[in-house]
Amino acid sequence: MNAYNMSAFMGGMFLLVLLDTGLKGWAMWRAARMEKKSWFIALLIINSMGILPLIFLFMTRDEYAKAFEKGKGMT
Repeated sequence: MNAYNMSAFMGGMFLLVLLDTGLKGWAMWRAARMEKKSWFIALLIINSMGILPLIFLFMTRDEYAKAFEKGKGMT
């Protein structure tokens, strides 16, 4: 019945979807917390299989760490 053995392909796709969803959620949460509305909208609209969220997370890593160290929050 499974002539092309698609189970491995489907499993890989499932993992990619989970990874993309996690990265997108994390990046959108950080964008909202840092009040970066344009990034939030771009992350919401553009589906890049995790590439855009990774770029955003790496670009804002230092800024986020400085702004939220020891519970200070954004000012």
